[in-house]
Amino acid sequence: MAMMRLRREDPRVVGSFRLHRRLGQGGMGVVYLGSDRRGQRVALKVIRPDLAEDQEFRSRFAREVSAARRIRGGCTARLVAADLDADRPWFATQYVPGPSLHDKVAEDGPLSAAEVASVGAALAEGLLAVHEAGVVHRDLKPSNILLSPKGPRIIDFGIAWATGASTLTHVGTAVGSPGFLAPEQVRGAAVTPSTDVFALGATLAYAATADSPFGHGSSEVMLYRVVHEEAQLYGVPDALAPLVRACLAKDPEERPSTLQLSMRLKEIAAREGQGLPDGRPPTQRERTRQDVATGRIPERTARMPQRTERPDRVERAERTERSERSTQGRTAGGPDSRAQGSRGSAPRTGGGGRPPRPREGSRTGSRTGGRQGSRPGARTTSGGRGGRRPANPRLLRQRLIVFVVVTLVVALGIAAAQKL
Repeated sequence: MAMMRLRREDPRVVGSFRLHRRLGQGGMGVVYLGSDRRGQRVALKVIRPDLAEDQEFRSRFAREVSAARRIRGGCTARLVAADLDADRPWFATQYVPGPSLHDKVAEDGPLSAAEVASVGAALAEGLLAVHEAGVVHRDLKPSNILLSPKGPRIIDFGIAWATGASTLTHVGTAVGSPGFLAPEQVRGAAVTPSTDVFALGATLAYAATADSPFGHGSSEVMLYRVVHEEAQLYGVPDALAPLVRACLAKDPEERPSTLQLSMRLKEIAAREGQGLPDGRPPTQRERTRQDVATGRIPERTARMPQRTERPDRVERAERTERSERSTQGRTAGGPDSRAQGSRGSAPRTGGGGRPPRPREGSRTGSRTGGRQGSRPGARTTSGGRGGRRPANPRLLRQRLIVFVVVTLVVALGIAAAQKL
């Protein structure tokens, strides 16, 4: 979170807290970084002077601070102290180190599906604690979510609304940030926990795309889109898009509860977190909607891991077998026997001798009951894509002996011819 020097008009001490830096300024007042005598750091908000003079504001603000005290949960900034009777009312919450979700996405780009789901699950749990305390945040947005080392934290309950109390604004006046307001807020209708669910859906869409689901424009244009147009979720991961779209339903009754959101986002975070990084080209990453809905992997993708190189040992055996088969074809039967072997329609006789013994475990295209088999090294016909098996070592030794004997005979013949 960016810090600025204190200005000349800023106070130096508020209550028991000494102020050090400015953290920001909002519609209700200025937020300072302060600390108490024990060194505990707080984010202290001092209300604007014009609001401090409004007695109606003071009474309603007092009810909301009382409601904020009841919030229990690790996903919110704990209320530390407050003074509602001061000339300028103030309240202090636990200081949360870390950037806001808005700044994180603006600097580093969209979060991954697993990160969005993890942040969303924690925020849903935080909202559940807020709603159980009878409070509606009403201004949940990326800049009001801090990413601390211990997880995301919801801050700025300045315009939060306690259940059963009237709102801080006049009827028909929208309070909050355009693009993250729910349609009922724009219309001035009743605010419920579903209002925060809508804002959470818009926040998750921003985290996944680095853009508002209702685009950009003036406040009037943005508010019109929120009420009358559907959210644009291009770029939201497929695993999150249906859930985010449900959160952004125009009718509050059609939105999921915070408990349902928390459970579903935890499941998505666990599943996406176990997945391997997708290093495929963009053309191979595209899937049809049916594949995404059913969870099936396209056939071309499923076969990719099977297309691996064959071991060198098998390749060497195949090369040796092919070399010996060509040698045997030249020495044992002449052109006719080679033609028969190439067609594979009849067993090889080796020029009148008995048929060669087939390899162990070899398969033939058809069996007639005799000792008829396919030639050594032939492809198997079952399975459709079977590879060649290594040659039988026993057969290789026999062929090697024949080759050595033939070589010796030829050598002796050449030597005898030279003597003559």
